[in-house]
Amino acid sequence: MKKLFRNKLTVFGAGIILFLLIVAIFAPQISRYDPTYIDIKEALLRPSAEHLLGTDSLGRDLFSRMVYAARIALLIGFVAVGLAAVIGVILGSVAGYFGGKIDSLIMRFADIMLCFPRFFLILAVIAVVGPNIFNVMIIIGLTGWMGMARLIRAEILSLKIRDYVSASRALGASDVFIITRHLIPNGIGPVLVSFVFGVAGAILTEAGLSFLGLGVQPPNPSWGNILMEGKAVLGVAWWVILFPGLAILITVLAFNLVGEGLRDSLNPKQG
Repeated sequence: MKKLFRNKLTVFGAGIILFLLIVAIFAPQISRYDPTYIDIKEALLRPSAEHLLGTDSLGRDLFSRMVYAARIALLIGFVAVGLAAVIGVILGSVAGYFGGKIDSLIMRFADIMLCFPRFFLILAVIAVVGPNIFNVMIIIGLTGWMGMARLIRAEILSLKIRDYVSASRALGASDVFIITRHLIPNGIGPVLVSFVFGVAGAILTEAGLSFLGLGVQPPNPSWGNILMEGKAVLGVAWWVILFPGLAILITVLAFNLVGEGLRDSLNPKQG
């Protein structure tokens, strides 16, 4: 933790993430307007004291929509990558611990999944099952576990030959006990780093899907579908594009900064 917080960029990124979490949790208290309320008479108003970030083409307050969109972005990011992490840790630890045919079967399945371009695979599945928040979270999670499985497998391959594992096995500990109490806790570091980077990737993926109309569906706000709606008025209302674009950029940058700092702090070769 000392190494982690000595990095000023990591602290800066963590501060942004904390701020976004507070905004997402207290969205109803922060927002002055209903993010789905339409008032055509106030369409495309510039940023002002009344509407801090202006309004969109339907007269909806952009600040309120941005605040609620932060809640959706973080929800999708954490839930989707959390699902991917659970699947990846379970499959990777089983493959690394038991080896042999089980290892080959799981890793070849991971290789097959990696052969498909992930974004296009997500597009194809969502086109079949239908676009909504729940489906986006599940599909991003189900298509993002392969890297984490490989990371935890590599860690467990080196950890399972340690003396404390042999001692635990000699004392009669079960395989499940050894994996959950000894191997996963000691090999989880790279997965934590991958988790943080994965949240940034999931937020970008959701924004891309929503921009294409296959993610979060209107009137629910997301940074991606706000960008999509602002595309039609780009020449006359720059603020509808600028603010969601900045939000995506800053959020992804913050998670990447924390991920880099976490990777450095968990690296034993770093002083």
